Amino acid sequence: MSFDFHPTICTLFGENKIVELGALAKELGGRRILLVSDAGLVCAGHVARALASLQKEALEVFLFTEVEENPTTRHVENGVRFAQAHQPIDLIIALGGGSAMDCAKAINFLLTNGGKMEDYWGMGKASQPMLPSIGVPTTAGTGSEAQSYALIMHEHTHRKMACGDLKARFRAVILDPTLLTSVPNKVAAITGIDAIAHAIESYVCMRRNTISQMFSREAWRLLEKNFEVILREPENLEAQGAMLLGAHFAGHAIENAMLGAAHACANPLTAKYGLAHGAAVGLMLPHVMRYNYAVAAYGYAELANTESEGDANALLERVIALLNCAKIPRRLADCGVERSALPELAQAATLEWTGKFNPRALDTTAFLQLYEAAF
Repeated sequence: MSFDFHPTICTLFGENKIVELGALAKELGGRRILLVSDAGLVCAGHVARALASLQKEALEVFLFTEVEENPTTRHVENGVRFAQAHQPIDLIIALGGGSAMDCAKAINFLLTNGGKMEDYWGMGKASQPMLPSIGVPTTAGTGSEAQSYALIMHEHTHRKMACGDLKARFRAVILDPTLLTSVPNKVAAITGIDAIAHAIESYVCMRRNTISQMFSREAWRLLEKNFEVILREPENLEAQGAMLLGAHFAGHAIENAMLGAAHACANPLTAKYGLAHGAAVGLMLPHVMRYNYAVAAYGYAELANTESEGDANALLERVIALLNCAKIPRRLADCGVERSALPELAQAATLEWTGKFNPRALDTTAFLQLYEAAF
């Protein structure tokens, strides 16, 4: 399998590594810094820890906290206006979950290259240099800190736009498990399932390769072993660190490969019904895995560390057990979805980019069958 690999992210991993944020920012040339986060992390005290480290290095920080779940073009434009009011900005820091990461990357696009978010839908469309940036995840979920894409929903059409450029990738990432202990159990469950789905879908997708599968395998090993532990023992820093690293590796797997139909099915559910992304992905994942058996059984068996294609069901059974542990809804009918809406959802799913890389091809009819199975 051929591949291109661009390992350019400096990664700091360990307990209380957040204290090194200021020194790292200074090393990257930061003097006037835009810190992108959200109100919940202010309340949790994590923003204060970040600010203390930055202020220790006498850096000037401007805090933007108007980030919400599934950020839209409105959130990005508000962030750009905020940053422009405090120019010059020479470094951006994202502190939070995938939403903060995506929003910070998107702000970087518009602040440095101008235009609107739709101009960068796709890959490599930023013509000007972008500001150096640092990602500090506070959930073990999206792995966005390892990726060059910002996923932003259009405010009016509700389409999710994947806007990618290697210049948008974080120069450095801090993975600190002490930032995860305040995550509500429900959020930890949903984000953890998202990371697990990343490991599985990236392992069998059409763009898989030696590098991506290496990351997928290690991500699955770390996530599968520790997911139930962190739900029982949120203060277990060893398990939280493993989850954080697993989600990060899954993010690298996506960056070097892609995802599949579970994510393609999930995005319309989030857009139309407000279903949390990780819950939507988890709900659809078993049905997508069964659909993929015809072409991906060996990959599933391999990931489950079994010896033959006939044992591929072992991975599905383990996924279902993890979904049950996370208390993820198992039927669309339980999520306010009407049966009459399934054809519209299927049509929307065919437009999702990730579905193009599913190991087994799908059309509108196939997506409808997946939704009907999940209903």
